[in-house]
Amino acid sequence: MTSTTEDTRTAATAPGTDSGTGTGTDPGLAETELLIGGMTCASCAARVEKKLNRMDGVTATVNYATEKARVSHPATTGVADLIATVVRTGYTAEEPAPPPEPADEAGTGESGAGDGDGDPELSALRQRLLVSVLLAAPVVLLAMVPALQFDNWQWLSLTLAAPVVVWGGLPFHRAAWTGVRHGAATMDTLVSLGTLAAFGWSLWALFFGDAGMPGMRHGFDLTVSRADGASAIYLEAAAGVTAFLLLGRWLEARSKRRAGAALRALMELGAKDVAVLRDGREVRIPVSKLAVGDRFVVRPGEKIATDGTVTEGASAVDASLLTGESVPVDVTVGDAVTGATVNAGGRLVVEATRVGADTRLARMAKLVEDAQSGKARVQRLADRISGVFVPVVLLIAFATFGGWLGATGDTVAAFTAAVAVLIIACPCALGLATPTALLVGTGRGAQLGILIKGPEVLESTRRVDTVVLDKTGTVTTGRMTLHEVYAAEGTGEDELLRLAGAVEHASEHPVARAVAAGAEEQLGTLPGVEGFENVPGRGVRARVAGREVAVGRLYDALPPEVAAAVDEAEQRGRTAVVVGWDGEARGVLAVADAVKGTSAEAVAALRRLGLTPVLLTGDNRRVAESVAEAVGIDEVIAEVLPEEKVAVVERLRSEGRTVAMVGDGVNDAAALATADLGLAMGTGTDAAIEAGDLTLVRGDLRVAADAIRLSRRTLATIKGNLVWAFGYNVAALPLAAAGLLNPMIAGAAMAFSSVFVVTNSLRLRTFR
Repeated sequence: MTSTTEDTRTAATAPGTDSGTGTGTDPGLAETELLIGGMTCASCAARVEKKLNRMDGVTATVNYATEKARVSHPATTGVADLIATVVRTGYTAEEPAPPPEPADEAGTGESGAGDGDGDPELSALRQRLLVSVLLAAPVVLLAMVPALQFDNWQWLSLTLAAPVVVWGGLPFHRAAWTGVRHGAATMDTLVSLGTLAAFGWSLWALFFGDAGMPGMRHGFDLTVSRADGASAIYLEAAAGVTAFLLLGRWLEARSKRRAGAALRALMELGAKDVAVLRDGREVRIPVSKLAVGDRFVVRPGEKIATDGTVTEGASAVDASLLTGESVPVDVTVGDAVTGATVNAGGRLVVEATRVGADTRLARMAKLVEDAQSGKARVQRLADRISGVFVPVVLLIAFATFGGWLGATGDTVAAFTAAVAVLIIACPCALGLATPTALLVGTGRGAQLGILIKGPEVLESTRRVDTVVLDKTGTVTTGRMTLHEVYAAEGTGEDELLRLAGAVEHASEHPVARAVAAGAEEQLGTLPGVEGFENVPGRGVRARVAGREVAVGRLYDALPPEVAAAVDEAEQRGRTAVVVGWDGEARGVLAVADAVKGTSAEAVAALRRLGLTPVLLTGDNRRVAESVAEAVGIDEVIAEVLPEEKVAVVERLRSEGRTVAMVGDGVNDAAALATADLGLAMGTGTDAAIEAGDLTLVRGDLRVAADAIRLSRRTLATIKGNLVWAFGYNVAALPLAAAGLLNPMIAGAAMAFSSVFVVTNSLRLRTFR
């Protein structure tokens, strides 16, 4: 009946539910984002985070992969104080620069999707790598292949290795020295100590020992080998390790840039300029100058500049770049359109309703960026380990040296084992395990129209076993249409529909709009009304053409034929709207909300993920059961008021279930926030989107299953990365300490561990 979900009618227009900005935050706190420079490993990030968190009232999260710090601090603490703290720690910090205003559409941001060759820092690192590899390769070959060794070959090796160790390894030495000045040890400390120790030992052996003698020959062993200390040189280890580590760092930086390409591409989707109507003339202005209320023209093939409402024209809009949905959507006057979508048909005039940071595109980008900057619980553990790992490794290296020296008396073997420990123990893979997977997973999600709010969400998707689906707008289209008109004996169908349509025309309820639209379509212009009154939870009434017309649940008793019509409509899954006047019920209008064509497929996909679907609605049970049967849902909870949805979710959780909630309305927001995992349909209200943990940009329920699959895949990738990183360090350190690894092989293995973690994360880009 008309007011089956009447409370939704008032809730949907509740004020103050737009985006929830500032809701639940302390007005005395400010949020600041800083770009952190000079970090070379996870222990650097842990150190900056620790120093910031020691400031009064400051809570900071530092992400090594994105090189950003997100800081919550008292309003009395200035950004300059935060930057000064970071600088005192030995790193640089600055606020992100505002995005530049592009002068034209051509090619802006193209480097973002590439390999990063346009990045000066990456180009400099590549140049350093290439020079180091060219110089180090002959050194390694001469050391590994005795047949290549000629008289005085060792001096050529020194000539080639010196620039690699000193200039090629300068980033490691510089960072290590910065750490020493600030009383800290990082991964660079291990690398710098290891390579300089190997190089220094070689210099001593060449100038003060027997290694510089003409005719000296040098063997190569994958493990620690015993030799005369005065004739042993480690130039191939010093140069080879430096080249391997530079390769690892370049691949890591390049992969991190590729991992963030999806977010950069998302930010660059929007139009650059727009044709605004000024006094009937088109004036071309940058999109940044657009204001709410401006009317602008969108020609076929052009991007829609910002979110707005169509005021003239009709067309098809291609939203595939934004939502992943390949089928264009027809729009006409009164329809809402989204910025960055493409006008695929006729000329449109659009009135801007949101601009700048308020647009859907900007909010999508912000959600993705926030998610990429966060940390899952498992990564915080890895960060804590990275923070203490380096000092522990230094102790292990000294203990290895002492142990070998005491057990064998062989200085060369002891030194070699200690250097291998220093080089192989880099905790980079630990620091990269979570951020790189998050970067790629959330970026891929954004391309598919799935916005993951934060890494904590990933933990929830693994545990969910029940998914509660709101009916209207989620399983169904949310657009009611008039299907049948039943008039009692002595009443004409046209008369019944005309009077009901006139009264409902004054209401904003979805059922009322369906009745009014159906009446206008069949009968044309409707008469005016007087004394319109909305009876909450019951229906509406007004005076039309001298008659007191009531529509809804306003009749205590129904004539048998009207009651039979109501029963028949409800059995067929329709919403029955009772119409009458002058105190007597005279007919029934049957209204139905069509089930989305993809909902049955979506429910089946959710079941395959091990989830039990539950249909939740404020509609009557017969209608709800009809919809549930159509899509394959067994459990139905019907006739629930909006404020009771939270209680339903809490009851399911009290039964031991882990609950996901999918909804799109204001009345779903509280339930979305209460559920263990909230999935908000992006076609719904701002309040629902703010309350959800995952936002599904398309109004297609199948994306809910995709979102859970992507979240679980991302979490599995993070865990796989961490297992590899922990396992690598746990296994490699004893091998190095036991003398089973040559320092150069240790360096190659360490570089490979970081590259493996990043490459494993990049596999998420292929998610379908």
